[in-house]
Amino acid sequence: MTRHIDLTTLDHETVRLVEPGWCTGHADHTPCHRVDLTHTGAEHRLAFGIDDLLVAMLSQDPHATDPERRHTVLYVEQTGWAATLDADDVRRLAATLTVHAMHLRQLADQLARIGDEEAGR
Repeated sequence: MTRHIDLTTLDHETVRLVEPGWCTGHADHTPCHRVDLTHTGAEHRLAFGIDDLLVAMLSQDPHATDPERRHTVLYVEQTGWAATLDADDVRRLAATLTVHAMHLRQLADQLARIGDEEAGR
């Protein structure tokens, strides 16, 4: 079943969008320009201990001026984390990064499936 959502914009009044199943919703929507409407998925926080190293989420800008940006992508943000580590900490960090790489590959697989659906394959 296709979900639709109506969002108020500054330049086109109310805009009806198809809301992807992975979108977490628009409860905090503030009226903006239509071109700035964005669907975002759940945040995946990739951490080392209590510190975030990366944050990743599915994202789609359905009315972007560049048609290539209208496709679903994975937004990845690197934090400014830095630390001085001993040998054991470096080994723990390396193991953590290996797990995070596996998680990113799973997100890439999900993104590929979404891309196939968007292309009608």
